[in-house]
Order: sequence, then structure tokens, then C-alpha cells
Amino acid sequence: MMIARTLPAAFLLALAVASSPGVSLGVAQAQDVPPQRPGAVAPTDKDDNPSVTPGPSRGPAATLERLFERLAAAKTPEEARGIANLIQRRWARSGSATADLLMTRAQTATKAKQLDLAIELLDRVVSLEPDWAEGWNQRANALFLAGDPIRSMLDIGEALKREPRHYGAMMGLGTILRQQGDDKRAMVAYRRALEVYPQLEAVKSAVDSLKTEVDGRDA
Repeated sequence: MMIARTLPAAFLLALAVASSPGVSLGVAQAQDVPPQRPGAVAPTDKDDNPSVTPGPSRGPAATLERLFERLAAAKTPEEARGIANLIQRRWARSGSATADLLMTRAQTATKAKQLDLAIELLDRVVSLEPDWAEGWNQRANALFLAGDPIRSMLDIGEALKREPRHYGAMMGLGTILRQQGDDKRAMVAYRRALEVYPQLEAVKSAVDSLKTEVDGRDA
């Protein structure tokens, strides 16, 4: 039995968010090569494209909305990476110095494969800042690496409830579903990620590799 069939309602909500028509969608992931769990890489301090700037400031929400518009319209992977890095920087800010510090320590622990410590720190992050989508997304990554795909998908659902445009979370959901053999649902998640970030090469490659099989089954 595929793991996706055993999941409770929170997982189904995650997939519903990823597949709902008319939703403006978009682990922070500006790289083209999938990392541990795709969508979970923290933003760097260096712009991939220094010529990309957020434009006139109209407040954080307005600026982020404009960045997503530019991400969807980007003509090349290089241009898109620069814009995605700016989005990731905004996702990485919780508004709480304590939560940001805990996140930094958790990411260090994850890189060192100290996953129990990372999850413990991220438990504190989501408790302190439950509305911060990236806290849930990063804990999803740590849980995935710790071998707990069910809890990972539940946290992806929480991230998507808070930031429906989180293409990294959708990419991670697709990756987990694909590993569990649920290619059709994986394709849904991947395609929604591409609606937000059309130049995301890792997802484009994943869609291409699944397309013939999934579409052929539905024909």
C-alpha cells in the first residue's frame, strides 16, 4: 500500500492546496539541482544575478508579490535564480530574533546530520512562530531526512497553508510522493511548483521524466 493512502486529512489538505485551480502558488529553493529534500536549501548571502533588484519598495507584502510576478515572467534560469534568491531572503525572516537564531542552529545541525537536534530546535521554532511558513518547511526537510515522510508531508501542508506560493514545499511534496510510487500526485505537485517558478530546472526535469508514463496511463 502506498504511504499516501494512509495519510490523515492534513496531508490531503497539502495536496489540495498544491492542486487547487486558481490559487496563486509559489523550501526556498533557488538551485537547479535537487538538494537533500528539494526545496529545503537556505538562501545564500550572494545574489545569483546582481542586476536583479526588488524594485520600488511598497511594503514587504507588495514587494514579495512583485517578485513572484517577475519570477513567473523570467525568461532564463539565470534571471529566475536571482529573483528566487530575493524571495528566499524574505521567506527566511521570521520577524523574531530568537526564532531566526534557532533556525540558523537547526540548519547547521541538519547539515551535520544531527537530525534529532535539528528537529528539536525546529519544534521550538514552530512553537514560537507558528505562522512562519519556512519554519514548517525546514522541519519537513529534517523529518524527511530522519526517515519520517508522513510527518514531513504534514509539515509541508502547514507550510503551504501559510504560503501557498511556496514552490520549494511543493517540490518537496512531489519528491516524497514520487519516492512512494505515487507518480500521478507527484506530477500535480511538480506542475503547481512550475506555475510559480517556470524556470526551475530540477522540477522541469522531474516532470519530463514522469510525463510519458503518467499521461500515458490517463490516456
